[in-house]
Amino acid sequence: MKIYTINAGYFKLDGGAMYGVVPKSMWNKINPADDNNMCTWAMRCLLVVDGERKILIDNGMGTKQDEKFFNHFYPHGEDSIEKNLAKNGFSTDDITDVFLTHLHFDHCGGSITREGDKLVPTFKNATYWSNQLHWDSATHPNEREKASFLKENILPIQESGKLKFIDIVDGMEWLPNIKLHVVNGHTDALMLPEINCNGTTLLFCADLIPSAGHISMPWVMAYDMRPLVTLNEKHRLLNKAIEGNWVLFFEHDPKIECCTLQQTDGRIKLKQTYKLADLIN
Repeated sequence: MKIYTINAGYFKLDGGAMYGVVPKSMWNKINPADDNNMCTWAMRCLLVVDGERKILIDNGMGTKQDEKFFNHFYPHGEDSIEKNLAKNGFSTDDITDVFLTHLHFDHCGGSITREGDKLVPTFKNATYWSNQLHWDSATHPNEREKASFLKENILPIQESGKLKFIDIVDGMEWLPNIKLHVVNGHTDALMLPEINCNGTTLLFCADLIPSAGHISMPWVMAYDMRPLVTLNEKHRLLNKAIEGNWVLFFEHDPKIECCTLQQTDGRIKLKQTYKLADLIN
């Protein structure tokens, strides 16, 4: 198995929304806001190559939205899925599986491309993976999440015939060397892959722990549907990570790709940071 960081680019979100009840005087030190209180975040995806399978985990927000949409989120930088796949010797046509942790626009928007007046799968040879509970939540969203579940990102996947559902059970083995943790604090039935790569266990943290700053228990996003559930899920998985010496992979941290953890004075803290390429392969 080999795994690669595939950065889909950067965008901006309100700092207060991303850090919840944490005062700006604290979070602004680690991710300074601009004059509009917006902070930069990565859309860092993961490519897992195992035998004939090339599995892309999440794919950013894509490029098909209109100018009004992008003016809310300020996508910037030179990175893209296509460019970073090519940098590692792959193309979108090589991808065999697209695993979607959940269907918020900044995680699945790259799934679909606009070709003229048609919306078509970006990864033409891939199977797209979600789960029934989350799919139902995304296609019949509550008022609070509605703006994050965009039908043009989601429905064309099903219409293409390439969508499959995983019959999820928390802690299940999905594929050899890939287990899935199911969490419900951020949104219904978000799936976190736990990947065993050549003896190293990597947890793809998605939006349970979007950045290294969110390791601290009270640092929970205001975007989360059930913040107290998130708190309990973080506690459970971060303790597992300590016990198993896991590496955390951050999808949204603008600077830190990966880290290990340590327990100090009864608190879980960041131990050491890594670039994925320096850690594995």
